Amino acid sequence: MLKFQPSQIGQIPFLFFTGKGGVGKTSTACATAVSLADEGKNVLIVSTDPASNLQDVFGMELTNKPQPIKGVKGLYACNLDPEEAAEAYREKMIGPYRGKLPEVAVNQMEEQLSGACTVEIAAFDEFTSILSNEEFIQKFDHILFDTAPTGHTLRLLQLPTAWNGYLEESTHGVSCLGPLAGLNEKKDMYARTVDVLSNPDKTKLVLVSRPDTSSLKEAERASDELNDIGLQNQCLVINGVFQEKTEGDPVSEAFYQRQQKAIAQIPSLLREIEIYMLPYVPYSLTGVSNIRTLFADHQISTKDQQHELPLQQSKLDNVQAVIDDFSASRARIILTMGKGGVGKTTAASILAVGLAEKGHQVHLTTTDPAAHLDDMFQKGELERLTFSRIDPKFEVEAYKRKMIAAAGPYLDDEALAYLEEDLNSPCTEEIAVFRAFAEVVDRSKNEIVIIDTAPTGHTLLLLDAAQSYHKELERTTGEVPESVKELLPRLRNPRETSVAIVTLAEATPVFEAKRLQEDLKRAEIEPKWWIINQSLYATHTKDPILTSKAFSEKTWINKVSEELASKTALIPWEPQEKFGYEQLKEYIK
Repeated sequence: MLKFQPSQIGQIPFLFFTGKGGVGKTSTACATAVSLADEGKNVLIVSTDPASNLQDVFGMELTNKPQPIKGVKGLYACNLDPEEAAEAYREKMIGPYRGKLPEVAVNQMEEQLSGACTVEIAAFDEFTSILSNEEFIQKFDHILFDTAPTGHTLRLLQLPTAWNGYLEESTHGVSCLGPLAGLNEKKDMYARTVDVLSNPDKTKLVLVSRPDTSSLKEAERASDELNDIGLQNQCLVINGVFQEKTEGDPVSEAFYQRQQKAIAQIPSLLREIEIYMLPYVPYSLTGVSNIRTLFADHQISTKDQQHELPLQQSKLDNVQAVIDDFSASRARIILTMGKGGVGKTTAASILAVGLAEKGHQVHLTTTDPAAHLDDMFQKGELERLTFSRIDPKFEVEAYKRKMIAAAGPYLDDEALAYLEEDLNSPCTEEIAVFRAFAEVVDRSKNEIVIIDTAPTGHTLLLLDAAQSYHKELERTTGEVPESVKELLPRLRNPRETSVAIVTLAEATPVFEAKRLQEDLKRAEIEPKWWIINQSLYATHTKDPILTSKAFSEKTWINKVSEELASKTALIPWEPQEKFGYEQLKEYIK
């Protein structure tokens, strides 16, 4: 397996880095961008992730306008911030009518454009503008897209095809509950975007994965779905490959063996594309100097300046303390939240098993499009623990059937065709998933509901939709389910809802979790616990690379426990992956 080098990209102008959350897309994309710029190329790196980390890597604030990166000649970066794009989009749509229409009419327009669907459309609009911007294409040799975790990425990349198909088939103009008004004028631009994405001479997909089974499965799923929408020029980069184990160190040996087993079992579909690797590094890939080391041929340094930093052990608990606290406080709704890839599913599953062991009736569910609960638990009935998954595709079809069945008998053929067009638009998914989310939360009246949520940006869009969504439902269908009316007040009530933020003891996950906590507080939701997952520091390894990584964690463990969290728990990295009820119980012994 060859080491990945940017020179292997050739002259392809558009590069997409995608994969499961937490696999190192941002660091790989940034290192590639720096390397290409160091070769004398003009390079733009763009984040289309609602939870972007570009500013953390380069140590500077970024906007949706390209800015030069200090210390790297020829490199520019920008964030396509969905919220910022949505605000500009709303003002573009509403601004011309201010002062000309009655205030009540302007307010109604603002309500129509206040949902998460508008955020997605606005972000897509900017994304499409870059791919069709002749000035950018002429100025930059390469434009790299650091995309969001896989589920969101697929949604984003499918949008050009979806919108183009929708506009082709629409016979009544575009409505989609408001946000799509006026998009027909951009039909040609969307068609050009589809052509660019499917042209192997112009676009290359870099699927980034860790050398573990779950992220390789996710890469396979992404590869398959991307193939289906015409993006067939792909390669796979397995990031963080541990080069050499230390004999006699059980953590080092297990770390190495687990990776090698996963690599040996790479799914067959992925074996049909080019496969490269990048080495495991024990330091944070932030800052230009660290980023430049990723493609270097020299020995990975194990030197760490934080070895002597004291750890505030008195402020750290184990996961049993989290379970005891949630049990004693009689929490009804528990959300595990955090950046993709930090182990939310594992943390949610441990909490579910722990609370079931204390005699509670527990329902564990996920709103993550890349759900992994099926991998965590084997089939079979459990007395005090039940499971479900909010599957976006299933929820969309169910929602469409319900809306047509309710309204169909009262509509003529033309009105029914208009409704079906609305329901076939991509915006419907957000509405359908939100409704299912509210219904699952409503179960907490009879049991504890633990929700393994989607990656950070998607989760916040989902929660932000709560306030405005029921108004849109009332306007369009006359129906507001009780579960929807009650949702946001229940999420804001600390006697009912508790939030556990899950992170890793690394720079980017901690920075992202900090931003998540700030956003939750603005929404009047106060996180109760931070859980630092997969800690090598807690394993007492003697391997030089892993020891260096373990000591580098101390900075971030201290930052969480002293500055950010009211309560902090630490979960050690485990030599063996644990699946099923009985194995998960071992975490709480």
